[in-house]
Amino acid sequence: MSRPDGAGLSDEQRYDQGMVVRREVLSDAHVDRAIAGTDPLTADFQDFITRVAWGDIWSRPGLDRRSRSVAVLTALIALGHEEELAMHLRAARRNGLTVDEIKEVILQAGLYCGVPAANTAFRIAKGVFADES
Repeated sequence: MSRPDGAGLSDEQRYDQGMVVRREVLSDAHVDRAIAGTDPLTADFQDFITRVAWGDIWSRPGLDRRSRSVAVLTALIALGHEEELAMHLRAARRNGLTVDEIKEVILQAGLYCGVPAANTAFRIAKGVFADES
């Protein structure tokens, strides 16, 4: 019997569970691009993030996906990981956050992470949300 947190699952089962969650959160198109770009250098990393990030952490029952998206957005803003922020802004929308809720997350992050971090996050969000129109 499989558990949502990955306990008792084989690596293959964790990978399969992770791929389902990864596709639901990031989109088939995004995951297909990532997989297509996999080469001998990145193959182990792709396997790792699918099994651990998506098959273990994102599959745990302790937080819903909306809450996980809030945490991820805040962490990405705090650490200045701009290259990942646009992807996770889109994921947050797929996970049910509204543009207004994301605005509040960025404002909150600005208070604790700094105005430059929030300014960058708003710039990236503006581009992402313009693409939705």
